[in-house]
Amino acid sequence: MKTSALISHKSHSHSPPFIKLCNPNIIIQNHHRFVRCQIKSFENQPHNWSVEYLSATVPVQLIQSTSSSSSSMAAASASDSVAKGVKKVCLFHCPETQALAERIAAQSDSIELRSINWRTFADGFPNLFIPNAHGIRGQHVAFLASFSSPGVIFEQLSVIYALPKLFISSFTLVLPFFPTGTSERMEDEGDVATAFTLARILSNIPTSRGGPTSLVTFDIHALQERFYFGDNVLPCFESGIPLFKQRLQELPDSDNISIAFPDDGAWKRFHKQLQHFPMIVCNKVREGDQRIVRIKEGDPRGRHVVIVDDLVQSGGTLIECQKVLAAHGATRISAYVTHGIFPNKSWQRFEHDTGGKPGIGLTYFWITDSCPVTVNEVMDKQPFEILSLASSIAAALQI
Repeated sequence: MKTSALISHKSHSHSPPFIKLCNPNIIIQNHHRFVRCQIKSFENQPHNWSVEYLSATVPVQLIQSTSSSSSSMAAASASDSVAKGVKKVCLFHCPETQALAERIAAQSDSIELRSINWRTFADGFPNLFIPNAHGIRGQHVAFLASFSSPGVIFEQLSVIYALPKLFISSFTLVLPFFPTGTSERMEDEGDVATAFTLARILSNIPTSRGGPTSLVTFDIHALQERFYFGDNVLPCFESGIPLFKQRLQELPDSDNISIAFPDDGAWKRFHKQLQHFPMIVCNKVREGDQRIVRIKEGDPRGRHVVIVDDLVQSGGTLIECQKVLAAHGATRISAYVTHGIFPNKSWQRFEHDTGGKPGIGLTYFWITDSCPVTVNEVMDKQPFEILSLASSIAAALQI
């Protein structure tokens, strides 16, 4: 029989070299150069082989493979298959999210950090530049944003709208905290839904070569906001609760944890993800001009109670919930929110309970790094502890 195989070897011939072979299981070696071929049929099978290029005179030695070498080749092939399944991503970021971007890149060799020159003109308007823009052509690209204030949104939107036009394979916008709509109440004619406005802006990001933009965000405040987005963006709604549950399992009193929700809204949002824990539901009732927090259901006596919500601003409701839980017998009280906003440094209201005073201080206050400004303020300050979204974001970039 004659079976042809292209040999990976430097040759000055204009036509590719071929070999004749009859061995069903071989490795071809020539000064550490390997050749792969496909065997379809067999003739005589002598023990030693020596063949030549049909277009050259360089000898090639054929060595019958052993089981160990076959295993090595199989392992290498499997490794190649895994590597081929990993999506390489170029990750850009705004100045605020640099630390989080570095943590994300540290999660995987497939994520490469890229920089943007964030400058301003004399009149204060953005003067932005994407270095080596040609270098991201054909690449999967992501941008890690932080809309911490209206003043930084415009310059980031300018970059977000520019990146998909650079002939990239796909574009993902990672916006850990979707900021608008957290305090809006559409009750009177004339109220403006800014959350809908921002959703419309993000829904009109230019389409990349790979299709619509993917939007990754965590624990969006109003559940109906997920329906504000148009068909030109693909929202991916993630949650920080898995990180929180993992942290609870590490506590020495993990078997004595109860989850408390400050209102029905928090219960509706999170109770399915936390259904394995005993639950306590609080609610707000109006007495005259005051709004008082009461326990609606559940028993905190003797328990380490963790108050769970999606975000915190001034912290007033959370503190009132803490007081009523302590009054009903909770021995330790902690809190978790995905987004620690804390305007006007309201995080300073929360004291650390070193033991025995759950009505005054918290044992732990867990927040994620979705709000970088807050993270920089509370870092290494008790009772605060940061749960990083880096691993969750890195995983989402592979979707």
